[in-house]
Amino acid sequence: MPEPNSFDYAVIRVVPRVERSEFINAGVILFARTLRYLDARVLLDRERLLSLCPNSDVDEIAQHLVQIPKICAGDKTSGPIGEMPQHERWHWLVSPKSTMIQMSEVHSGISENPAGELERLMRMLVE
Repeated sequence: MPEPNSFDYAVIRVVPRVERSEFINAGVILFARTLRYLDARVLLDRERLLSLCPNSDVDEIAQHLVQIPKICAGDKTSGPIGEMPQHERWHWLVSPKSTMIQMSEVHSGISENPAGELERLMRMLVE
């Protein structure tokens, strides 16, 4: 039986008008350091984003969002950030930003299966 491990996660948010502080959840990023696991899932609800901010450049936002799982994976096409060690990529991704794509505060948990936990969090917080 697998042993439970701690993990940290943050919700990926799209904040189309930063000055209004309104956002939609668009994904989850999860890091289990002891398992060397870092991954993210993204799903942009285009209609919901446009209802919040009708003049949003949805395609550009979607292009930025798809980079997050690539950075997690250390994909060489994700630029210099993707080449950083895994824990540094995690810290860079979840650091506070005042841009259109932000992360929630970091939360912690325990799980035997971080990939399954990532999918559960996506269903619960995004879908």
